[in-house]
Amino acid sequence: MKQINITTPSKNYPVYIGEQAITKLGSVLQSLTPVPKNVLIITDHNVGELYLKDVQAELHQAFSYEIFQIKPGDSQKSFENYYACQSFALEKGLDRTSVILALGGGMIGDIAGFVAGTYMRGIRFIQLPTTILAHDSAVGGKTGINHPEGKNMIGVFHQPEAVIYSTDFLSTLPENEIRSGFAEVIKHALIADPTFYEYLHGNIKTLDDLKNEHLLNCLTRGIEIKNEVVSQDEREKGIRAFLNFGHTLGHAIEGEFQYRGITHGEAVAHGMLFALSLKDENRQLRKDLKKWLNDLGYSPIPKNLSVQSLINRMKKDKKAAGGTIHMVLLEELGHPYLASYQAIDLEEKLTAFLKEN
Repeated sequence: MKQINITTPSKNYPVYIGEQAITKLGSVLQSLTPVPKNVLIITDHNVGELYLKDVQAELHQAFSYEIFQIKPGDSQKSFENYYACQSFALEKGLDRTSVILALGGGMIGDIAGFVAGTYMRGIRFIQLPTTILAHDSAVGGKTGINHPEGKNMIGVFHQPEAVIYSTDFLSTLPENEIRSGFAEVIKHALIADPTFYEYLHGNIKTLDDLKNEHLLNCLTRGIEIKNEVVSQDEREKGIRAFLNFGHTLGHAIEGEFQYRGITHGEAVAHGMLFALSLKDENRQLRKDLKKWLNDLGYSPIPKNLSVQSLINRMKKDKKAAGGTIHMVLLEELGHPYLASYQAIDLEEKLTAFLKEN
């Protein structure tokens, strides 16, 4: 089992990662001050059926706990479920000593963290990730919910007390969720570590390669890169924006599909290719990445997307300002920067990109 210590201005906390890391849960809870009187597990029905019993076994008789389950899928990261979680917490008598356990992927981690960050103006929570994608979302303290007008537009920065990442919980992931998570691993490599990118490109030829030592290396290095960024810029006032490489268009595509039918990582993969298309010097990198993604089974960009609708969504992106759209681009592999575009200029480039892909 590996341990990575996350360092931010507001809080430092451990990430435990490896087989059976869930066995750390009891000792982590006991180490908190004050020790929680009760615990709320928030999960979705699919994850709950698979792994809820493992979490319950670690709580034993030492902690009283309640369970709240919601439907799976990013579309469930909604006002309605946020309100339902808050109501349940109030009904069950959670107080300021309580701890919320977020058992699931990015959707659960985001909504459970938002509930924790706003319940009684903020209580503690622990991330228990069950997807590859959550190596990104579980670390760094971003929490929130979706709105029909934009992804993750409503939320708070609220760091967890710990992240307990049992890699055995990843064994049941369907292929589309493996691709979704691996896209974020690729993103971390592209923006921060050319050597890591070459390692991935050379060793992950099929999804079957993403296991054992390779999987652990992917998750560990991805988390390390995120820690390096977040430790310098916790609240996205500067370089943390680089972590959104591929996300400006990716979020817009997700919104067009109302967060159904395409995974976050698959949408971000298209967003990364689009970002690379905006700079001629990235032509070969884009060509190589596109072929690699195709070989790994990533689907082509959906047809019949409205350029104008995508642009309108991109104008509402959190990085946008005054009608100007800010895109994360690469000067070269490992060197990201922010570039500003007027909507009309980006519309022309996006139209060309969609025709080519």
